[in-house]
Amino acid sequence: MPKRIGIEVSIAIAEAVKLCDVDIICAYPITPQTHIVEHLSELVANGELDAEFIPVESEHSAMSVAVGASATGARVYTATSAQGLFLMHEVLFIASGMRLPIVMTVANRALSAPISIWNDHSDIMAERDIAWIQTFAINGQEVYDLTFHAFRVAEDKNVQLPVIVNLDGFTLTHVIEPIELVDQEAVEKYLPPREPILTLHPDHPITMGPVGVPEIYTEARRQIEVALMQSYDTIVKAWEEFGQIFGRQYHPIETYRTEDAELIFVTMGSFTENAMMAVDELRDKGERVGLIYIRLWRPFPHKDFHQAIGEAKTLVVLDRAITYGVNSGPVYSEIRSSLYDKPKKPYIQGFVAGLGGRDVPVESFIEMAEIAKKARRAKFSQYIHFDVKED
Repeated sequence: MPKRIGIEVSIAIAEAVKLCDVDIICAYPITPQTHIVEHLSELVANGELDAEFIPVESEHSAMSVAVGASATGARVYTATSAQGLFLMHEVLFIASGMRLPIVMTVANRALSAPISIWNDHSDIMAERDIAWIQTFAINGQEVYDLTFHAFRVAEDKNVQLPVIVNLDGFTLTHVIEPIELVDQEAVEKYLPPREPILTLHPDHPITMGPVGVPEIYTEARRQIEVALMQSYDTIVKAWEEFGQIFGRQYHPIETYRTEDAELIFVTMGSFTENAMMAVDELRDKGERVGLIYIRLWRPFPHKDFHQAIGEAKTLVVLDRAITYGVNSGPVYSEIRSSLYDKPKKPYIQGFVAGLGGRDVPVESFIEMAEIAKKARRAKFSQYIHFDVKED
């Protein structure tokens, strides 16, 4: 029988990385991801994980080490958050541009200024266009499972792209949850050893990441876009195989009580479970309400999303980041763009909430639903910064 225990989510992530038999861990501590790499350093120091743990002087160096190590054929892991992710920004494009299957956990955190160590999605939403595959977890079990999936997809010969697994900082990273652990034998069945296509080796010299003159640069970037979009099939297949081996099923878009829903919440991350409770309360009152949560953020699963909304008349989209200067949020903008050409589409009401760790309780989702219903009846489209104190 599978072993189910209470464990801090960050520790569980580190244990998953150990089971993936990584070769290189390059890390710089930044709250709230530090417990992940701290535990990995302990596993290496204790001899439980045969890997090189490389402490570096910054996150820029961490990703630079990851790029170099992955280019030699190593299985590479790192983790970061917030300003650390931004310090990596320059190198993130190199990782995807060189088609290096690095796996990184991002413990999502608000950005400065003012300084905030608490959770929202501002950090990762500013990195939407780095050409990495990106998934979101709503609880500890999911982020544990998505870690195995990340390595399986990244290293697939038809993908060869880096992967980010997102989880909410503190809200998930520092809490103890019941998690069903897996054993090494099952992981080895799911995740084969890495077989790199091209590597840096002194006996067989090659060039990686050379100057891209105007005559070839457009085509090089286009190839990355094609590879990212085509990774969808492998991502889905890898989730199907995960379900066959481990018994837990995952999909790019997940639904909750949407079968006859007229109003659907759209969420990402841990507040999804609050939204589920709001759906249950509203259903108990006879309202036809459901929930969609986005697990696969890049590549965005347009077809799955369109099918999931069904005949819904209203979408209530929660953003935990602001797209500054356009009175919008990134998820709201994505969904409006995705549905733009559809002849029959629902009214879309966007909310920005939960910034900097502010709670979005069940009652707030119920209030958002009421606001959205009134706005739809009035045929008045607006984007709302929810729960903002008066000036």
